Amino acid sequence: MGSREAEGADSEQAAEDGTPGALGGESRRLTREQLFTMAATASINFSSMICYSILGPFFPSEAEKKGASNTIVGLIFGCFALVNFLSSLILGNYITHIGAKFMFLAGMFVSGCVTILFGMLDKVPSGPVFIGLCFLVRAMDAVGFAAAMTASFSIVAKAFPNNIATVLGSLEIFTGLGLVLGPPLGGFLYQSFGYEVPFITVGCVVLVLVPVNMCVLSKYDSVPSKDSFWKLILLPKVLLLCLTIFSLSACLGFLDPTMSLFILKKFKLPAGYVGLVFLGLALSYSLSSPLLGLLSDKLPYLRKWLLVSGGLMTALCFFMLGPAPVLHIESQLWMFVLVLVLVGFSLGMSAIPVFPEILQCAYENGFEEGLSLLGLVSGLFNAMWSLGAFAGPTLGGFLNEKLGFEWASAIQGGWALLSFQFQPAKSFWY
Repeated sequence: MGSREAEGADSEQAAEDGTPGALGGESRRLTREQLFTMAATASINFSSMICYSILGPFFPSEAEKKGASNTIVGLIFGCFALVNFLSSLILGNYITHIGAKFMFLAGMFVSGCVTILFGMLDKVPSGPVFIGLCFLVRAMDAVGFAAAMTASFSIVAKAFPNNIATVLGSLEIFTGLGLVLGPPLGGFLYQSFGYEVPFITVGCVVLVLVPVNMCVLSKYDSVPSKDSFWKLILLPKVLLLCLTIFSLSACLGFLDPTMSLFILKKFKLPAGYVGLVFLGLALSYSLSSPLLGLLSDKLPYLRKWLLVSGGLMTALCFFMLGPAPVLHIESQLWMFVLVLVLVGFSLGMSAIPVFPEILQCAYENGFEEGLSLLGLVSGLFNAMWSLGAFAGPTLGGFLNEKLGFEWASAIQGGWALLSFQFQPAKSFWY
């Protein structure tokens, strides 16, 4: 959707402040600074997703042994997202004061340390003490995650101003790789060595990456802007895109506290194999994201169709995930995995075009270009995603406990369908 004038302004701005040119500029070769930027941001995508997804196969059942109900487990997952939501709004607003590179590295360090701490929680007494410490450690992890990801999005958008969706889509390969490796790695290490080893292993890997990124990542400075989150989020187009982000994240977050329990009980799989079921969603999302990002950048008019069709497909897939009892279809493992593959693809269709759309809307409404705006957009994107990631597990854990997975996933699909009924209203953008 971006105009030629906007693209030209981006190129001129990049030349003036020394930011590397975009992939689609005069030279299609990546500069050394761009390569290092991609390597650093890929490392945070990969490591953060492993830290996030490693809990899925075994933590819900382990928490039940410690006296936590399904609803409490959902709240523990959701707590991460709620704190991430608040942290992203604050950190995105102050990224120019803190510094993008420092925020990136500090977030990684905090995330690595608290991941190791989470591995020590099996030593604490069952009941309120265990539950309280789970909430505390997850909240600390969320602050680190919010800092690293908000800085990461801003740095990528600064380094690749004309190909944001393409680069973000390519980096989602590492997000998917983290989601792919996290559950099976967590399940294998848990089954082989116990509760502590998965967290200690992953936490140490994240800490090792901190000094590496300290050396390779460039420093990005900018002058603070007077623009605010309220001015950005009150734009009608941005408000609708925020609803899209929230809905997609809620659908994905719903699976965290519910899917592993359903697989264990329905298909009688051992914990070590549960993580393999997660592969369908993660692989389809990571492999399709680069292509969807390229389409979004090269053919901007397709973005609205990607958003609408992706949202409708997501809603349909959640009706089929159980499947919904009204369909009278017996759940089978092959069908469950197939639906997860389609969920991953549909999430990519809707999620990848959102960031460049928000950024383009901000430019069209007079926001100043620079790191300050990129911080606002990154913080808003992460905050809305986190808000959905709080609502999804929290509501999912409650509905799963009261109604069962089949009805819970159908209700989640109904919410997604309701949210995407607003998508046709976006036709006024074009």
